[in-house]
Amino acid sequence: MDKLENQLISEKSIRLLQQNQYTFTVDSKSTKTEMRNRIEQLFEVKVEGTNSSSIRTKSAKKGNKSTPNFANCKKMIVRLKENYYIPSFLKEL
Repeated sequence: MDKLENQLISEKSIRLLQQNQYTFTVDSKSTKTEMRNRIEQLFEVKVEGTNSSSIRTKSAKKGNKSTPNFANCKKMIVRLKENYYIPSFLKEL
């Protein structure tokens, strides 16, 4: 099952490319270990570390209570080992 959705391009993600870090949106139920293995297989690179964060959407309000809503995806920042890079990121920028 492919839980890797697509690459995320923003000002921050472009800045992180200089530090050999790549940003993806992934399924909200995927784990760091799953994504690490998937990226290593898909792009034939070695991953040094991963960071993930949930993407919040606009809060829904019912009466006095406000509850945060979460999107069905997470942002995953992947740091590659030296001398490894993902060429498809460089082509699109």
